[in-house]
Amino acid sequence: MSIRKHIDVVGAVIVRDGLILCARRGPHSRLPGMWEFPGGKIESDETARDALEREIHEELECAVEVGAELTTTTHAYDFGEVSLTTFWCELRAGTPRLTEHSEVRWLRPAELGSIEWAPADIPAVRLIIESS
Repeated sequence: MSIRKHIDVVGAVIVRDGLILCARRGPHSRLPGMWEFPGGKIESDETARDALEREIHEELECAVEVGAELTTTTHAYDFGEVSLTTFWCELRAGTPRLTEHSEVRWLRPAELGSIEWAPADIPAVRLIIESS
């Protein structure tokens, strides 16, 4: 029995005018074409909030204010076990640009179920839909 690699990641539930930013993974990424809340890995010298601010700047070339934690979920993928902590975020500066993702959409909470989410993001999606 092999020990799975454990990866700690963060995701941003970015809200603007009541809409939520959804990002589609690029064709050369893991889980290509699936939707996610943008974010990425937490580096060893970072807090989760610092990592999220850095990742959103790198991936979308914009700035967010990280707010309250929404949820933390763990999902076992074939490449390892991912612990995803999602945070509510507010877009502070810039317009999201595609650097790693193939598409972004701003959706109402009730519309989130209309796209195919990466498995680790699904619990957060359900919480958003239920609370809207």
